[in-house]
Amino acid sequence: MRVASDIGGTFTDLVAFDEETGEISLAKVPTTPDDLTRGVLETLDPARIDAARIGSFIHGTTLIINALTERKGARTGLLTTRGFRDVLEIGRANRPDIYNFSFHKPEPFVPRDLRLEVTERLNHKGEVLTPLDEDSVRRGVRALLDRGARAIAICFLHAYRNPAHERRAAEIARAEAPATPVTASSEITREWREYERTSTAVLNAYVQPLAAAYLSGLESRLTRRGAAGSSLHVMQSSGGITTFTEASAAPIRLVESGPAGSVLGAIALGQLLGERDIISLDIGGTTAKCAVLQGGEARVTTEYKVEWTPTSPGYPLMIPVIDIAEIGAGGGSIARIDEAGRLEVGPRSAGAVPGPACYGRGGEEPTTTDANLLCGRINPAYFLGGRILLDVQAARRAIHRIAAPCGVTEAEAARGVVRLANAMTESLLRRVTVRRGHDPREFALVAFGGGGSMHAAALARSLRIRRVIIPVAPAHFSAWGMLMADARADLVRTALVRAEPSQSAALAALLRELEHESSALVCRGGLDPARVSARRFAEMRYAGQEHTVKVPLPDGTLDSAALNETLGRFQALHEQRYTFRLDAAVEIVSLHVAAVGAVDRPRPARLDRSPPDPTPARKGARAIDFDELGVLESPVYERARLRPGMRVEGPAVVEEPAASTILSPGDRLTVHEQGSFLVDIDASAR
Repeated sequence: MRVASDIGGTFTDLVAFDEETGEISLAKVPTTPDDLTRGVLETLDPARIDAARIGSFIHGTTLIINALTERKGARTGLLTTRGFRDVLEIGRANRPDIYNFSFHKPEPFVPRDLRLEVTERLNHKGEVLTPLDEDSVRRGVRALLDRGARAIAICFLHAYRNPAHERRAAEIARAEAPATPVTASSEITREWREYERTSTAVLNAYVQPLAAAYLSGLESRLTRRGAAGSSLHVMQSSGGITTFTEASAAPIRLVESGPAGSVLGAIALGQLLGERDIISLDIGGTTAKCAVLQGGEARVTTEYKVEWTPTSPGYPLMIPVIDIAEIGAGGGSIARIDEAGRLEVGPRSAGAVPGPACYGRGGEEPTTTDANLLCGRINPAYFLGGRILLDVQAARRAIHRIAAPCGVTEAEAARGVVRLANAMTESLLRRVTVRRGHDPREFALVAFGGGGSMHAAALARSLRIRRVIIPVAPAHFSAWGMLMADARADLVRTALVRAEPSQSAALAALLRELEHESSALVCRGGLDPARVSARRFAEMRYAGQEHTVKVPLPDGTLDSAALNETLGRFQALHEQRYTFRLDAAVEIVSLHVAAVGAVDRPRPARLDRSPPDPTPARKGARAIDFDELGVLESPVYERARLRPGMRVEGPAVVEEPAASTILSPGDRLTVHEQGSFLVDIDASAR
């Protein structure tokens, strides 16, 4: 049995696939912020999972991102090259809001008294200018421990070129402080950019003690439940799985653990349905996230920032992360009236505790979920299949807090909250499509999460997207996507050479080295080497440019012909993104190799087709607010009774235990033979 567990900001989900029977089991419980492991274990009973039968357990967790944003990591010290103590303080000058005169630079995770210098120096080629003074390393480690450091990061100048000094310093630090986790930057990344490398090493060290204790504790508790023989894996931000042991050493690679699973699910679903160009949209309890998947592939970047906002540069992480954009517009996002009398939604969230006001757990502030409830889009008696009865009056009282100051009714205020949440999400979708040279009309929208299916049709209409796809069990889709995950190891190495035939032999040698190292990492978990393949990319730019375009490399040896083909791909991709190409020299800045170890994926069973009439699935009708179209009496259908081939015309709502699909007038829903909903958006309403 393969089991996937995903911890979200509001709920913890489980999906289990029984390989013997083909049966899929689901469970959803409120997330337990005080003890995340408890929430994971609590999903086993409602799903009727015998832990002794778990062969593979895959876990996605918000532990790392929560520890960073809530500052719950370990007190961390930094050892760096003499003269570079203040790299974290200086940061970068290119911030997103350069005209903000009240700007406050993000506070470094390591205070200045815990940033100490070591005598050593390499040049930009990795050649030794000043040998490593090992005694200065020992003095630095002892001083950090005396000052209360519980984790140590090491980042030396130009260690991406030659990690020898960092490796020796890490050996010394581990010998001096065997109980203290130590992170050397070259163990996490071999890309250039000093500030970004330092930030990455520091943040990994910051969360390492917490992650190691958490994963060890989860393994122990699963073992006590009977899962002693299970293979345990964690979802990485790159879209692959890794072992608990590897994840404990480099936990920063789990920062977008859960969202990565949903993207894999969208890719797998697109393959089943013959859709290669997809926009994935995950509206959960805390955020709305989206990604563009072109040609059945997700874009993986190493330019990720924690806590980035339009007014703050955040903290850079130089790790492989699926390119996912997000905003604080989930079901639990709190609505308020700001000082200027304007309605705002998010980014603050009611979270799992106390949750939206309608949950009846003490929440009093209005949220998007409360607004959707008052708009008739959620059935108060059928939330989580009736396990939680929603309090409509509590939602009304919460919405009144924003209605009264504006002089409108609760119904009008609720409509405004839903409208604003849609507008914010539409802006997010435009940011990842139109602003990057993609036409959203050429994509299908795969919507999931507890709120994705409620908002998807309206968003697709605004963006002129032709089709919306709602997967089976959309509120569990991130966990389901984790069952699709292959084992994966990404290695990136800065090269910085002209893309010329004279460099092809050296580039080919570096590619072979990266392929060998990454394949060895994947196979550490016991995977058959025959199941491992390599995906290869080059980060390229015109000489003199600052940033790069990621270009897929041709298969086979990177000879002169392959290099010319790569140059052509770069020119086309650069023109697509920036609308121009130049007759100028081109540089390869970095090479990126992803070793992927294929695992057996569960395939949903094909269901028998039924006549198109959906009447057998109809369970009643209710009034639903369709914004500008007004309040319309709409039929209500039960998803479990909608069979493949049945068709539903909007206005309508399709209910299931953890989600509702809203169809506007003219929308047409068809049930696919695999069970997914294919929703064709009414062209006349666009």
